Amino acid sequence: MAAVVEVEVGGGAAGDRELDEVDMSDLSPEEQWRVEHARMHAKHRGHEAMHAEMVLILIATLVVAQLLLVQWKQRHPRSYNMVTLFHFFFVPLYFTVKLHWWRFLVIWILFSAVTAFVTFRATRFFFVQTTPRLVYKWFLLIYKISYATFFFGYMAVMFTLFGLNLLFRIKPFFFMDFGISLLFYGLYYGVFFWDFAEMCADYMASTIGRCSASTSSASAAGASWERSRRVPTAKRR
Repeated sequence: MAAVVEVEVGGGAAGDRELDEVDMSDLSPEEQWRVEHARMHAKHRGHEAMHAEMVLILIATLVVAQLLLVQWKQRHPRSYNMVTLFHFFFVPLYFTVKLHWWRFLVIWILFSAVTAFVTFRATRFFFVQTTPRLVYKWFLLIYKISYATFFFGYMAVMFTLFGLNLLFRIKPFFFMDFGISLLFYGLYYGVFFWDFAEMCADYMASTIGRCSASTSSASAAGASWERSRRVPTAKRR
């Protein structure tokens, strides 16, 4: 099988014909991946200049987009946070449903339901005294879970790169996929719920400020009303 792949990669039209005639049903998953890899190289042979131009355009686009995002965040932080939070919330959901990643969808629904309840409690004009503690505990728990998930994913990737997965008799492909999945879960939920924590903190701070201002105004009005009542009484005496 390895000899066939070598002919296909560097054998020109004859190698391409042999590549198309390979029966994939009799091959193992690893051999099928090698054949697909060889087909990709044969398909893109002679396109090196075009690929270099595409890479340069991609790098330029990323640099310009980064500059625009930084300016947007500095000039209009509220709209920036709302738009990025919206994309973080719904774009993965679209790809999850389209690609049938049901495990991610179930975890996303559970975490989103609890976070929606906590956010609802935190964004009320008058919230109960236990709401700040609830918000703190929930997002602290999310932080710890995300940190631990990312840490174990990183360790799984490092174990695979150094070949330590063989000590547990686990295949490299499975161990690497497991580690990358944990890295993705840790990064996604850590960054995603960090934005929600900032939003809840801003809402609670503004609510507490409004309540403090209204309380101070009410106290001042009450004190002035009491003074106005006492002054005529003192004059009559």
